[in-house]
Amino acid sequence: MNKYELALVVSAKIEDDARTATVEKAKEYITRAGGTVTEVEEWGKKKLAYEVQKMSEAFYYFIQFDAESTVPAEVEQDVRIMDNVLRFLCVRKDEA
Repeated sequence: MNKYELALVVSAKIEDDARTATVEKAKEYITRAGGTVTEVEEWGKKKLAYEVQKMSEAFYYFIQFDAESTVPAEVEQDVRIMDNVLRFLCVRKDEA
């Protein structure tokens, strides 16, 4: 099992309920693919370095999870088609 981190940049134009549902759906994708979510960090609303889809602010979430090496590709495939996610990045964390 490897440790991974999924960074989500979620639209600031949606309601709190929809934003929470978006993060829950991403966590569901991880567990459905065979991973286990260990921690979810909410960084809150931040200014973007450049406009994305005519938005200058968004909410940042970081989801840590343990999974096999095939899981991140499956999760990325599902997260890629989510409407409220502006950007995402899944990286493997070092054992340091």
